[in-house]
Formats: sequence, structure tokens, C-alpha cells
Amino acid sequence: MSGMSYELQALIGTLELLRVAAAEVPAARVVPLAQGLALIPVTSGVLAALQGDGSVRKPAGGAGFGWHSDGFELRLAAWSKAGPIACVEAEYFGGSGTQRAAVWEDGRVVLGPLTIGEFEPAPAEGAPISRALRRIGAHTAEGRADEFDSVGLGARRGTGDWVADD
Repeated sequence: MSGMSYELQALIGTLELLRVAAAEVPAARVVPLAQGLALIPVTSGVLAALQGDGSVRKPAGGAGFGWHSDGFELRLAAWSKAGPIACVEAEYFGGSGTQRAAVWEDGRVVLGPLTIGEFEPAPAEGAPISRALRRIGAHTAEGRADEFDSVGLGARRGTGDWVADD
């Protein structure tokens, strides 16, 4: 990713699960990925719909994403009773940046939050987003670097780019 920026805030799960979730959030758009997965870009409209009372707090036992509110995490917990759902964020510029990911399943956080800070190497078990994808069923496809690449998350450079095409 050297020389270019990359930014993503998204929910990732099976296509079926995210279609059900998106039905509750009019601003949400479900974008199919590879391996039966899909993402909902967390745009400002989606975030506003999920914020509940609008207060941004880090609930005890929550995933620690700065842009989550209690209402957002409660909604993720509820959806995850039907299947695992990952919340991911990444921000890169010029080859360095940060990643964070967490997975909810059965109403609670079961992985993470996992974070890699700027200039930190990815651990042997993989970067946070790839680990979250693995937890929800993704695998590394032949000829691909990791789960992130295998499901197609590198196809767009920014969160808004995922909703730009209809």
C-alpha cells in the first residue's frame, strides 16, 4: 500500500446475516465479497443510525472502537446471535498505518479487540483484520497473501468507495 492511502470502517459477516442487519438500517448498503462474505461500509449515515442516543462511549467489556456507542455495540451483539460479525477499521498512508478488529458471536465479543499501531509489525498469527476474517470463516485463497486479500478488501481505497457504485 505504499504511496497510497487506504481507509476502511466496516462490518463484515455472511451475505445472509448482513442482509438481515441492513434491513434494520436504511442507510446501510451490503456489498458482496468473496467466500460468501459481505461488508456494510460504516458511513456517516450508517453510524448515525446505529449510535442510539448519540453518545460515544466505550462500554465496559466492549471492543474499544472510539466511534462505537453503546447502541452500536448492542446492535452488533444482537445481530451476532444469528452468526459471527466482525467490525474492522484500517487506516494506512504511505505503507504505514493502523488496524483494529473485533468479532461478535452469540451476543458477545469473542475475538479482540485486536490492534496494530503505526509501524508495528503484524504478529505471526496475522494482522487484526485477517484474524477476524479467519474467525468468521474466511481462508487464504491460493495465490493470495492473506484473508484480507482473499476476500477482496483491497478492491477499494476508502469506506465511501464501497458505496459509490450501484
